[in-house]
Amino acid sequence: MDDEKRLILKIQKKSSRSAADTLVRKYYQEIYVYVYRQVGDREDSMDLTQEIFISALQTIRYYDPGKSSFRTWLYRIATNKVIDHRRRYKPELVSIEDQEIVDTEDRELQLHNSQLLKEIEDYVSGTDDQTQMIFRLHIYDERPFREIALSMNLSEATVKTKYYRLQNKIRKEFGEYE
Repeated sequence: MDDEKRLILKIQKKSSRSAADTLVRKYYQEIYVYVYRQVGDREDSMDLTQEIFISALQTIRYYDPGKSSFRTWLYRIATNKVIDHRRRYKPELVSIEDQEIVDTEDRELQLHNSQLLKEIEDYVSGTDDQTQMIFRLHIYDERPFREIALSMNLSEATVKTKYYRLQNKIRKEFGEYE
């Protein structure tokens, strides 16, 4: 039995704080980066990461290593928390005064890209949870389709179909920006 499984068993059976602390430290930075890529705000990302680990530790008794790895299970919790967060709080665009831009063309391009990314993220946030999870794991965590399929108990073909269907809808919806 590897160290991670031992830590999980200690938490499940004995509510070991030291085991929980070790497990959180092992994954904290990785989960924080995943959240930050989607939220874009340092403090919100830290708060959300803390919520993710609290939720994971509160529900760890339900974790089944036969269904997925702990890392996959943790990312599922993280993705769901990010989806919930995006539903509650629409990200705000950074004002032009807060940005250091010298060139007018750069400013226009940056404003255009910032608006486009916000609109795409809003669009993705309006899709079903499963499609959002596939999109977020592939784009923000750079997970391969095969790994996403395994973590979600779906076929790789289903994952690819959902991802590319969403990608095509985004292209149709935002084609004017090209």
